[in-house]
Order: sequence, then structure tokens, then C-alpha cells
Amino acid sequence: MNPTEILRAVTRTLVDHAEELTTLDQAIGDGDHGLNMRRGARAIEAKLADLEGKTLAQALKATGMACMASIGGSAGPVFGTLLVTLARDLPPQPGADDLARGLAAGIAAVTKLGKAQVGDKTLLDVLDPVQKTLAAGGVDMVARVRECALQACAATADMQAIRGRSSYLGERALGHVDPGARSSALIICALCDTLRP
Repeated sequence: MNPTEILRAVTRTLVDHAEELTTLDQAIGDGDHGLNMRRGARAIEAKLADLEGKTLAQALKATGMACMASIGGSAGPVFGTLLVTLARDLPPQPGADDLARGLAAGIAAVTKLGKAQVGDKTLLDVLDPVQKTLAAGGVDMVARVRECALQACAATADMQAIRGRSSYLGERALGHVDPGARSSALIICALCDTLRP
């Protein structure tokens, strides 16, 4: 697992999908999510050379700090907190169990930060089922995690928003995928695509 290779794939994916994320956010949010995620991706790309040779934990911590410093709105603290917490106890060569535990800690930290819960139409609605898939183990893990992220993201279109700007829209937010959930799914898919044999 090469952390810089993974981060390069993730940042490229976020840059390539910035307009899609902005369009999603224009429908139910502030309209700046794609721009913010692209800004964060560019900030991370600028640090990739410094992350060569670092462990995944070290790279994720640095990436989380970059998110907090560069991504505007609520996404910066949310993604930054998630990554820094995920990195905290990862061993140098983490397995699926380690990632599941780290992601569970990250989800708890984000839940505390934003007071959101699973089912509130946020990125937690992608992260939670992905964490459970990792924790369950089994064969074809990478493919199952990828598919889980995509299905969970799509399911947010049928949820009523409880937190964030979209919560003010009530039922008008129905039919729209949550931008944070879509960002999370894109990140997870890029990671999975990098890990595929």
C-alpha cells in the first residue's frame, strides 16, 4: 500500500468531479462543496512529494491537517477530523481490521463534531456501511467496499436531511444525493481502484 499513490488517485478524482459535486451542492446546499474539495485536493497534491516514504498513518494525518487548513465550510473540519482520527492508531502496515477500527474512531469523532447521526443524509451514511463491510471481513473485500460506498451514496437521495443547509429544504431535498456522501464515495472508490490487483 503506497500512501502517495493512493492520495494522488484520490485528489485527481476529486478534482475531476469538482463540477459534479458543485452541482449536487447547488441543489441542496451552499453550492461550494465541489470548489472546496478541489481546493483541498490541490493543497494535498502540493504536499505529496513530502509524503514519499511516509507510513499510511503519517500521510493521513498530514492530509487531514491540510484539509482543515484549506477546505472551506464544514467539509474542512469534518474530513480533517475524520482523517486525523483514522490515522491515530494505524500500524505501519494496516489490514482491513485496523482500517475498520480506525474508521469507527473517525466516524465517532465526526459524529461528535457535527452532531449528525447515520440516517441524517450526510457522509456518515456512506462511511458507516463501509466501516461495517470492512469489519465483517471476507473475500473480495476491495470490490465489496467499493460497491457498498456507491450504493450507500445513492441511497442518500431517498433520505430527508436532518443536518446542514439541506435540512432547511425539508422534503425538497428528497431525490438529491448528499454532496458529502458523494465525495466520500468518490474517495473510497479511488482508494479501492488503486488497491485492486
